[in-house]
Amino acid sequence: MKAFEIRKTFGLEALTVTERPDPRPGPGHVLVRVRAASLNFRDLLMVRGAYNPKQPLPLIPLSDGAGEVVRVGEGVTRVKAGDRVAGIFAQKWLAGPPTKTGLLSTLGGPLDGMLADHVVLHEDGLVHVPAHLTDEEAATLPCAAVTAWSALVEQGGLRAGDTLLVLGTGGVSIFALQFARMAGARVIVTSSSDQKLERARALGAAETINYKANPDWEKGARALTDGLGVDHVLEVGGGGTFARSIRAVRVAGRISLIGVLAGSTTELNLAPILMQSIRVQGVMVGSRETFEAMNRAIALHGLRPVVDRVFPFAEARAAFEHMAGQGHFGKIVVRMD
Repeated sequence: MKAFEIRKTFGLEALTVTERPDPRPGPGHVLVRVRAASLNFRDLLMVRGAYNPKQPLPLIPLSDGAGEVVRVGEGVTRVKAGDRVAGIFAQKWLAGPPTKTGLLSTLGGPLDGMLADHVVLHEDGLVHVPAHLTDEEAATLPCAAVTAWSALVEQGGLRAGDTLLVLGTGGVSIFALQFARMAGARVIVTSSSDQKLERARALGAAETINYKANPDWEKGARALTDGLGVDHVLEVGGGGTFARSIRAVRVAGRISLIGVLAGSTTELNLAPILMQSIRVQGVMVGSRETFEAMNRAIALHGLRPVVDRVFPFAEARAAFEHMAGQGHFGKIVVRMD
């Protein structure tokens, strides 16, 4: 099989196409022909060596991918040859809250990921994908979509009529916009690009804020809610934006921390969280059960993920460079030719 590997050292320049022996599924395992894989910011950090500098190498990157079952091992009952499937982010997190064991079973590090033309996964680590999605669209779901669904629906209790503030227009943020609109919520989106904000409005954003033109975007969010604050913030920036998110959310509102694009540390005044009963939750993707519930909703509503750009397999390194440039809107996908 062909795969991209981070070989003896980290860095985009270390991404190398390699040939590995064709994998064979043992008992309980499934051979999947990968049709497409998608990138998350975590994958870029992993390749750079910033996510886990102690990650053993070589490593096949990318946690997210979708394809077709080619062959099943003895005893497999969940899938059959020909089924269209995606791997779940944490292969041993099947239901309920996360566990240490589950969070150590993630694809794309520490386990080999999906940037390969074939992979072998345990049958428990697979879900069927919605039939109306293309392979490229299905490949976007395992991390970004499940994270947004967990933050808003499973853990966040988002309701019709709520106001959600979404920071940025990356993969998780755009899925959050789509899921929130599906639930009947009002969405405010921030970006430094007016062009991206126009696209967000076309997807259903009620209001938008250009944070480059309006650096005090939290004041803008409060103004758009008659000074009350938003019900829920999808916080992707981390250290660089968290204090502003606290000022943007209403009393007893919720902040879902799903990323640290603007830094992982910050000096923080805890008093507003205490005095205003603000709920802060960290969201680390979700279980197989959550993935399957989300897929039922996606199928019911005919939702289509937003794919920014599709790169051929041979140009996978360019896909990472595109992500590093932060010009994308939605998801970046690699197609296995």
